[in-house]
Amino acid sequence: MRAFSAGGVVWRRRQHGAEVVVEVLLVGRMDRSLWALPKGTPQPGEAPQATALREVQEETGIIPRITGSLGTIAYTFLTANARIQKRVRHYLMEPTGGDLSLHDHEYDEVAWFPIEHALATLTHENEAIVVRRAADLIARRDARRQQSRLQPPKRPVRQGRRRIRSPRRPPPTTGGEK
Repeated sequence: MRAFSAGGVVWRRRQHGAEVVVEVLLVGRMDRSLWALPKGTPQPGEAPQATALREVQEETGIIPRITGSLGTIAYTFLTANARIQKRVRHYLMEPTGGDLSLHDHEYDEVAWFPIEHALATLTHENEAIVVRRAADLIARRDARRQQSRLQPPKRPVRQGRRRIRSPRRPPPTTGGEK
């Protein structure tokens, strides 16, 4: 049997002591000591991006926006009556509003973790791989922003022929004016 879900890595920057760190949002079930990325199953006809946005908001209480793609992971697990082959599409997301206290009851806890702590806390290694992809994408974007700040602005390139104008002449005067 096959299954599909979509979710995301929601991230933010926060001051921790003297440094600014990247934090990611994880959801947890205390009865199973499970920490995971928020994700869920599409409704009929729902696009993966829409599923990811809806599920992240439901499971975390945070209203996210998608800022990039983190690819798909695949894994297999067993239920009481079937072997499930599951694919999960992940997106990089930033919070735009919401509140952790508004999360649904699918998970007991929702919390922000500094990215290195999140990597050590996640229950499943394949989700840690997704968080590492997110960290790499964030770092590459930061490097591009930094590089663009250091470069002088580029002058626009003119296309076509340049029109040459003769020097401006003063308007003609009439005989009585000086």
